[in-house]
Amino acid sequence: MNIVIMGPPGVGKGTQSHGIVQAVGVVHISTGDILRMSVRSGSELGKKVYDIMTAGDLVSDELMMELIRERLSREDALGGWLLDGFPRTAFQASALIELLAELGQTVDHVLVLDAPAKEIVRRLEGRITCRVCNETMNLTGFGSVKPVFCPFCGCAQDAERSKPALYQRADDKEETIRHRLEVFRKKTLPAAWLLEDKYPLSEIDGLGTPDEVSQRIRSVLE
Repeated sequence: MNIVIMGPPGVGKGTQSHGIVQAVGVVHISTGDILRMSVRSGSELGKKVYDIMTAGDLVSDELMMELIRERLSREDALGGWLLDGFPRTAFQASALIELLAELGQTVDHVLVLDAPAKEIVRRLEGRITCRVCNETMNLTGFGSVKPVFCPFCGCAQDAERSKPALYQRADDKEETIRHRLEVFRKKTLPAAWLLEDKYPLSEIDGLGTPDEVSQRIRSVLE
């Protein structure tokens, strides 16, 4: 089964992607993780990606297509995949449709998660990320205790950089968040409607607990 999951930043795509991967048994392909790994590499390309991501903008379509073509062609993706964070523009959607036709693949489900902007801002302002495993979590889940160890990988320190494992990303500030939401509305939603012309698409309410949202997704996939 091949699935595309889309939605604005902070809507819960990462959390739901983990659940889908475990339930369906497909490969999780996250362009966000690929890009953050390039930033951590310290390469010239990584520095350019960092500037773009910090500003809340999108990397070039050409770069993204190179990343996606390479990843979908790997052997582990032939048994099914979940594409998380791509496509983000109408150009990317059209290019993805052409690429999949070339590879002899298709998309079984396009899932579009959504939530009000006020809720998105609330979630992202409290989001922290692990430098070691790239997992994200929200401070509200820890109560009044500021976390030190990542609950996913157990690390407290990024040994490579000699920095604490948990940190708040530079693009998780309200001004940048609202800019990213506007980018999503203007550039990514049109990509979703292009995919809808070719593949089955379902809109999913992203409000509620992760389990509640997961149940809505399961009802679609089943």
